[in-house]
Amino acid sequence: MKKIINDAHAPNPIGSYNQGVTSNGFLFTSGQIPIDPDTGKIVEGDFKTRIRQVFKNIAAILDRADSNLSHVVKFTVFILDMSRYTEINDVFNEWLDEETAPARSLVSVTELPGGADIEIECIAIVK
Repeated sequence: MKKIINDAHAPNPIGSYNQGVTSNGFLFTSGQIPIDPDTGKIVEGDFKTRIRQVFKNIAAILDRADSNLSHVVKFTVFILDMSRYTEINDVFNEWLDEETAPARSLVSVTELPGGADIEIECIAIVK
């Protein structure tokens, strides 16, 4: 059985998908880019500001599914520029406990939706 998850505090999907789906005790999120859900536009500011917005979007979806960042078991990060690895780690360390951080993959891509330079998806345990 699956349940569709959508939250107003995360950007609306721009295609035929949902923000997240729960199944068998897990939440699978769609990739989140740094869109401000209030404006529908990518947030202005530096790269770390954009990563923080992605985390806000993911946190809203997790919350709607009765989960949170401490229940994430896997992140997949898609970026345009692998040289930004340190900045990504810096922001991840702001949001997560380094000792109990989940698994993570970092993938360099040539293009992301909406002109974004980062996209993150996750798998989390639902409480």
